[in-house]
Amino acid sequence: MIKRNWIHASLAILLGLCIGLSYLLINEANLLSSFGQSRQGYSSSVQKAAPAVVNIYTHKYLNTQNISLQSSPAQRARAPVGLGSGVIISEKGYILTNHHVIKNADEIIIALQDGRQTVVELIGSDPATDLALLKTDLVNLPSINIKESNNVTVGDLVLAIGNPFGIGQTVTMGIVSAIGRNQLGLNAYENFIQTDAAINPGNSGGALINSNGDLVGINTAIYSNSGGSQGIGFAIPTNDVIDIMEDLIKTGKVERGYLGVEARQINQFNAKMLNLSVDKGLLISSVTQQSPAYKAGIHPGDILISIDGESTVNPIHTRNQVAKYNPGEIISIVGIRGTQSYKTTIKLGKQPMISSDN
Repeated sequence: MIKRNWIHASLAILLGLCIGLSYLLINEANLLSSFGQSRQGYSSSVQKAAPAVVNIYTHKYLNTQNISLQSSPAQRARAPVGLGSGVIISEKGYILTNHHVIKNADEIIIALQDGRQTVVELIGSDPATDLALLKTDLVNLPSINIKESNNVTVGDLVLAIGNPFGIGQTVTMGIVSAIGRNQLGLNAYENFIQTDAAINPGNSGGALINSNGDLVGINTAIYSNSGGSQGIGFAIPTNDVIDIMEDLIKTGKVERGYLGVEARQINQFNAKMLNLSVDKGLLISSVTQQSPAYKAGIHPGDILISIDGESTVNPIHTRNQVAKYNPGEIISIVGIRGTQSYKTTIKLGKQPMISSDN
């Protein structure tokens, strides 16, 4: 009996040693794998995306007494007016950049990572989102893979690729610090990805990529007291970029739906203060004369509950929602006036254009 118990105990000890040894071997393998990955870094992701990121140089023709305005570009005197970055998003030669990079330029030149340089055509520009679309006739172009920015979350690792200060293509690393940033006063329509990846002057129009080398945003602005990176940079998310790009390809411009109201968000505090009948929605503070909302009978003091079945709880989100409709489209609105709810349809107008000098 004692011998049998000793055998059982010995088998149990042996089994425990085997399990422990297996655990240690698995952990060691994982550590070696992680060490190998850390040594490799993100070079494969950069190699995948970087060839599609171009440097952009812009010039303005000088009006001199000795050179006729009818002279060819090769004969005209030029002055540099800016630099930035761009992203080749199609093998057909379409390149995305920022509006402010190419603003006021008479000539736009791109320089590829493979050494090629060429003058490109401006297809269209959208000052309201600070995006512009260029096109080149070069062949055998690299292009970047575009990832839906809906999948981007705070804490994701990201890399910024661009041409800071004109020194040449540079890669910086950070994380997604915030998403959906707006009301910054940078653009008329804002829905930024915020990142602490270093973004400096010259990075504008460049690529913000994820750890797999996929494009998730177009770098566009920084918050800085010094003019250099202080860890607060902003990129336009690809979901917004794609919509703008498609409009620019079709017509060379972006036309947005227009409702014509100003509104503030309702919460439990101001609903109680104002004795409102609901504590969610948008309180209409003003209605523009002769706007679609005015013609549909919307009044200041009305509460907007939903548009086409989507709840209206944030004025910025609702403004962006309306802007995604085409002028002339009809939307359905649910609202409240006093204690009575109502439903109506409104034919959207055309959003007043933002000056191209912005």
